[in-house]
Amino acid sequence: MKIAQIAPLMESVPPLLYGGTERIVSYLTEELVNLGHEVTLFASGDSITAANLVPCVPKALRLDDRVRDTIPYYMLMLDRVRRLADDFDILHFHIDQFQFPLFRPIAQRTVTTLHGRQDLPDLMPLYVGFDDMPLVSISNDQRRPVPTANFAATIYHGLPIKAQAPTFQPKGNYIAFLGRISPEKRVDRAIWIARALGIPLKIAAKVDRVDEVYFRTEIAPLLGQPGVEFIGEINEQQKTRFLGDALALLFPVDWPEPFGLSMIEAMACGTPVLAFRCGSIPEIIDDGITGVVVETIEEAIAALPRVIALDRQKVRRRFEQRFSATRMAEDYVDLYRALLDKSKPVSERDRLPPSCADDDLAQKLGLHLA
Repeated sequence: MKIAQIAPLMESVPPLLYGGTERIVSYLTEELVNLGHEVTLFASGDSITAANLVPCVPKALRLDDRVRDTIPYYMLMLDRVRRLADDFDILHFHIDQFQFPLFRPIAQRTVTTLHGRQDLPDLMPLYVGFDDMPLVSISNDQRRPVPTANFAATIYHGLPIKAQAPTFQPKGNYIAFLGRISPEKRVDRAIWIARALGIPLKIAAKVDRVDEVYFRTEIAPLLGQPGVEFIGEINEQQKTRFLGDALALLFPVDWPEPFGLSMIEAMACGTPVLAFRCGSIPEIIDDGITGVVVETIEEAIAALPRVIALDRQKVRRRFEQRFSATRMAEDYVDLYRALLDKSKPVSERDRLPPSCADDDLAQKLGLHLA
């Protein structure tokens, strides 16, 4: 099968440091190549892949100080994908919904994985207006705010089995926080939990520009407390040791988490997870096996010793069963084939004259056209 993977341009594929979506695109692309498919990756020029790379910007936009507005680069990339579209059986987009208008005529040969939150109010009209564009959710909970959108499948993320070596006897006497510093990620909760139990906490996290004020005013004052160490962003090699030597990963989010990649990265290292019940969390954690799900800080403080005592070999085994990159890629291949095998029905909207079709769409959206 000839497959195009269209990646975000903010980070390279794979990213040098933080970048969950780009990392998943990398894992999927390489595994599809391993499965014998002909894969082309549209991404930044500093990406590394066994697939055919089509560089759409010289380097990751986040690393280019000259870039002020990212949208022009996405427009240029999509035009390039459009000109080459006939070369592929399926086009797999990972860039939110920018491509919907341009690729609607070949909707049945496209799929869009939604990597972000879907509870934003402006998304519902978008999915009503483009109800023929197939979507993939990365958890069942991610669908909840837009239940009538055109979801073709839920496919959980996966990691290469050998990406992180498990550590069954951790050497570090600390608990870990991995991700980014932002209000919804609630690193402050992690600090409170660690301090309540007197266990050292190490924080490996990125601070985006939009979160710099929050970091300076809300989090930085907490970092000087005893037992709290802020490491900053780390790369893949550092991540394996950081997670593997940790007694547990704290995932204290306070938002509709679409998936939570760092949870399965910890599981790959054999490290159990303590997480708050938000979004996808109950789908990803097998409560009592790979971690514990809680609802309050008090519950978290009480549960952490039990999390640390979980069998790390069972954590790793469950990761291999549920979250391998091979399983993820095979799920996507099954979906690609199902989409291609399915003949596209002619919808009532497509049979209407343009003005009537516009009126029909407006009615769906609750709008009034002049």
